[in-house]
Amino acid sequence: MKKTITLLLLVFITAVCFAQSFEGEIIYKNAYKSKMDAVTDEQFNAMTGTVQEFYIKGGDYKSVANGSMFQWQLYVNKDNKLYTKTANTETLIWNDGAVNPDSVLKAVIKKEVIEILGYMCDELVLTCKSGEQKYYFSSKLLVDTKLFANHKFGNWYDFLLKSNALPLKTIIDNPQFALESIATEIKPMKLEKSFFELPANAKTMKSPY
Repeated sequence: MKKTITLLLLVFITAVCFAQSFEGEIIYKNAYKSKMDAVTDEQFNAMTGTVQEFYIKGGDYKSVANGSMFQWQLYVNKDNKLYTKTANTETLIWNDGAVNPDSVLKAVIKKEVIEILGYMCDELVLTCKSGEQKYYFSSKLLVDTKLFANHKFGNWYDFLLKSNALPLKTIIDNPQFALESIATEIKPMKLEKSFFELPANAKTMKSPY
């Protein structure tokens, strides 16, 4: 059970100017509904966290959560690796961004479906091997998609290839859980490059999953 949850967390677990990529922080509220008999909704939410702080600068991003198990993830673009920190070890587990255990079978976009925090958002529905993923995004929160061309893990590049923007709402539905994540605050800001560096003397290990 723990191995299954860990793998799912690794996979799913992202000044505004019309012509520039967004740099700053987006805060999301997350809510999980478990589909596993051995894990309740409350346990899922406690482990993964209900508040997620997402920071991005160029091709690097960091995600920090208030979960008892999941603490943070850091994507280092130059290495094309996604590092995950959990509460039960000081060793950072990394996944190769070029390797994706999932795959997208179909992609459909609908224009101007919902307004979130004043942004009118399009909807992208990805039908995947793992289930269905829905993303709601605004072209005013741009991302330089080319920087993530090798980030296949978690279907991230598949999403960006269609949206070229950050999600303001995400709905993930698979046999293990249903997740709804929605932005509650958007904070454009300049971030130091050092913010996206690994901690000094960090121990790392390749993910076994």
